[in-house]
Amino acid sequence: MSDPAYIIGIDLGTTNTVVAYTATEGLKKSPPEIHVFDIPQVVSEGVVETRNHLPSFILIPQEHQVSRESLHLPWKKEERFCLGEFARERGKELPDHLISSSKSWLCHEIVDRSKAILPWNSHKDHFKMSPIEASSKILEHIRDAWNHTMAHSDHRCRIEEQEIFLTVPASFDAMARELTVKAAQMAGLSNFTLLEEPQAAFYAWIQSNGDRWRDVVRKGDLIIVCDIGGGTSDFSLIRVSEQQGELVLERIAVGDHLLVGGDNMDLALAYTVANKLSGTGKKIDAWQMRGLMHSCRIAKEKLLSENGPESCPISILGRGSSLIGNTIKTSLDREEVIKVLVDGFFPFCEKSDRPVGNRKIGLQEQGLSFEADPGVTRHLAKFLSGNANDPMNTRFPTAVLFNGGIMKSDSIRKRILNILSAWKQQESDGSGKTETTRELQSHDFDLSVAKGAAYYGLAGRGEGVRIRGGLGRSYYIGIAASMPAVPGMPAPMKALCVAPFGTEEGSLIRIEDQEFVTMMGEPIQFDLLGSSVRKEDQAGMMIEDWNDGEIVPVAAIETVLEGDHGKSLPVFVEIEISEIGTLSFRCVSREDGRKWKFEFNVREKENLAV
Repeated sequence: MSDPAYIIGIDLGTTNTVVAYTATEGLKKSPPEIHVFDIPQVVSEGVVETRNHLPSFILIPQEHQVSRESLHLPWKKEERFCLGEFARERGKELPDHLISSSKSWLCHEIVDRSKAILPWNSHKDHFKMSPIEASSKILEHIRDAWNHTMAHSDHRCRIEEQEIFLTVPASFDAMARELTVKAAQMAGLSNFTLLEEPQAAFYAWIQSNGDRWRDVVRKGDLIIVCDIGGGTSDFSLIRVSEQQGELVLERIAVGDHLLVGGDNMDLALAYTVANKLSGTGKKIDAWQMRGLMHSCRIAKEKLLSENGPESCPISILGRGSSLIGNTIKTSLDREEVIKVLVDGFFPFCEKSDRPVGNRKIGLQEQGLSFEADPGVTRHLAKFLSGNANDPMNTRFPTAVLFNGGIMKSDSIRKRILNILSAWKQQESDGSGKTETTRELQSHDFDLSVAKGAAYYGLAGRGEGVRIRGGLGRSYYIGIAASMPAVPGMPAPMKALCVAPFGTEEGSLIRIEDQEFVTMMGEPIQFDLLGSSVRKEDQAGMMIEDWNDGEIVPVAAIETVLEGDHGKSLPVFVEIEISEIGTLSFRCVSREDGRKWKFEFNVREKENLAV
């Protein structure tokens, strides 16, 4: 591929998708500018306008609900669905036809993410999409919008020819990353690299400050990036050190995947409104509640935006023959929103507090695996305490960078800062000199991830500062212990570290100095394990014992190796970390060098041996 004309950052968000870009021509001549791409989309029936973001919603209406002609785009005349602002707005009235949070479904292990299951809980017999397809359709819209606006007749400017950096939550595991890759490939994108969203937000902060960023942070700082998105809460720790007189940034920890974010907050607001209406004798059913949740999302965004109103009207369609005539009208106030969100999701807690676990119920509804405890601050306490044993860490952050639309609220940011400062004070030596945790000022809570992704591309060309990172957790292969059989007791499993925390993308790790055997011609299973807290383990280390929750299952790879049935084959192990941050595991025969490669199969729930 020839040198691309643009570097593009894509924030494929749960609620909104944003695209930023910078031209590669003349990079050495002047400081590069990063622009936000205005995305054409249907904003009302028959009306196409541009916005600096694309709401990540897909509406699949029936013909009598929305005419096909009113959904025409400049580059496509025939489509049975639409994306963006109109989909989000009309979806309030047609919740059974609206796909939302498709990104969150990509990391849902229980469902078949390649099966057409969205819109979820829609029992109507109409067209559906899989989570992978829904994510792909959003990226496909971005592709077509870019090519229509930026490429015209110049093939060199088509998005397929550009260098793309696509962001994912830092907590996405290897499977979720692989599914994101699949969605991008289905959309016709190939020259792309995955980048963690909190890192992208920090890159945007660096870019917005220019060379002044070195005056804002100092050696010894431990910075937490607190990214509360539409579907997840993502935490990353970045340490500031010094080498040869220069400040160095290193991402040293990422949090677990936490499915608590804007979706939970929208639902909480919907229940608040429903309870208020219940006091007046008006009852909201499940269908109306889905529409009310979408209405509360829009009201929340307006109320928390800069110079937003003090109150937003809420309309809920009635049921029966006269939907419009039975419409219920109410409102949501800014103070009401802040109280629900601050007290409900960011409660004061001690640094020793932990999230409340799931209640063990025999049966529960299938759906997204939301966290049982919505208290983000308790999850934050667990994350920071889990990284307290790192000898290179100070225990609690000295600075915090906020990201995500919900962080527009001064009240929420102040609550988190106060809690972090209180925890830090408790760790002081009693001298009273402990500094409060300070805020690194973000210039944009909505667009920063896409801008930071584009800046990361510049940094890769020597036009910016790089954060040292690599894998955000350590990975292991389960090894059955060699020991005599004991009645009623299976052989214990050990964990072979194959990819340590911080392993850089593009690395190949070969573990040849240890003897392993595998079985030919009969079903076997390889267990891939991971840990977000064991950062000192090195490749080749065999872990025989670990605390509960320290090392957890990631995926199981089931296969049959071709060969003589029941024959034991001596092998060694190698792991390759791709440029997009995914894992490829291989067994290599010591007899003849044959290799068996194991990849995640994105088409089925099982995994695939190649």
